[in-house]
Amino acid sequence: MKVNEATWQYVQEHRMDDVRRLALSGGKSAEVDMSFALQQIAGWQTARRKLPSWAAIDGIIYPPHLNMEQCSSEQTARYKGEVIARNLEMPESRNVEIPKNQGAFVDLTGGFGIDFSFMSRPFMRRIYVERNPDLCEIARHNFQLLGLDAEIVCGDAEDYLAQMPHANVVFLDPARRDQHGSRTYGIEDCTPNVLELLPLLKEKADRIILKLSPMLDWRKAVCDLGGVSEVHIVSVDNECKELLLVISSKLSGGLRLACVNNDTSFEFVPIGETAGSNGGNHRFPSLEPMVSFVGTNGFLYLFEPNTSIMKAGCFGEVAETFGVNPLSANSHLFIADHDVEDFPGRRFHIEAVTSMNKQELKHALAGIDKANIAVRNFPMTVEQLRKKLKLKDGGDVFIFGTTLSDGSHQLFICRKIG
Repeated sequence: MKVNEATWQYVQEHRMDDVRRLALSGGKSAEVDMSFALQQIAGWQTARRKLPSWAAIDGIIYPPHLNMEQCSSEQTARYKGEVIARNLEMPESRNVEIPKNQGAFVDLTGGFGIDFSFMSRPFMRRIYVERNPDLCEIARHNFQLLGLDAEIVCGDAEDYLAQMPHANVVFLDPARRDQHGSRTYGIEDCTPNVLELLPLLKEKADRIILKLSPMLDWRKAVCDLGGVSEVHIVSVDNECKELLLVISSKLSGGLRLACVNNDTSFEFVPIGETAGSNGGNHRFPSLEPMVSFVGTNGFLYLFEPNTSIMKAGCFGEVAETFGVNPLSANSHLFIADHDVEDFPGRRFHIEAVTSMNKQELKHALAGIDKANIAVRNFPMTVEQLRKKLKLKDGGDVFIFGTTLSDGSHQLFICRKIG
């Protein structure tokens, strides 16, 4: 892409400035392409937070806002690179140089190219496919700056797949917006429709990696697709960002599920589930909730699973692996008489437990004027409970309202650990 020096200089001089203010002030020179410059300044400001290693490289060209909004973060893209390394039986450490001795990697939905840049490195042949010619031009420019040799194919995924040579790995991140710009979530509603392409994809690739909406039920996705060997539920700062599915032509062992939040990962094989099952029943170890709860009954710690665990619904595995007790089958909260430092979620020390009895509440809440409130399987909303307790929001006290297995409504008054 050809951009004159005056425009690049303007971008460098103003990239820390407010874009809206710059747009109103107008350019100081007729040589400055203001539309392009403002797009680059806004893009760099987003990249500084979302793509720090790219933001550190001068000359990277950023696409319009929607593409920046939809692209993966560097953190999730790096994780996908680790998924590639594990599937190719390579060193997974980010500090280990991965040998470039693999065959072909094809990204059929290239977009801005963030995922492509982190996933394709181990391969001798890297093919980026994108139907938007502007994004193709941006990718061609940026990959050169990144030192990434790639074949740029400007065309539809369906057309390229029909004549695509055999690939070791094919990656797809279907667009989750319809022709009117509204969000879509179902696999069959995305573009391209992976369900329609699946037979040909399985024929042409050893492995298929799909990035899907975190709103999807992973069990249904596994059943719809068939041949799934891995499911990765990926969260950043406890916000679920994406659902990754690996479909392999060489199936062995059980379906592996990984619940990831930042640098922590809880991985397991769902009981009774085999790789590639289609329509199977995902069974988990039985939960044995507390039948009663008198005081703290020796249980002084409460644990709240992270978002990826909640999305997976693997509460039985969590209880068994970490030696914690579920409060009830539907509370999704756990207790123990000891701290569990590596628990995949938040940990709390229980300071008091109270029913909704007015006198008990008054005693338990003495000296507390504000708290962070959450409810799980409880007949009140957070707002209703806060109003009843007459507490402000915030502070270092956490109150969990839940229903125990005996039907009683209880409040757990806690302080966060760590």
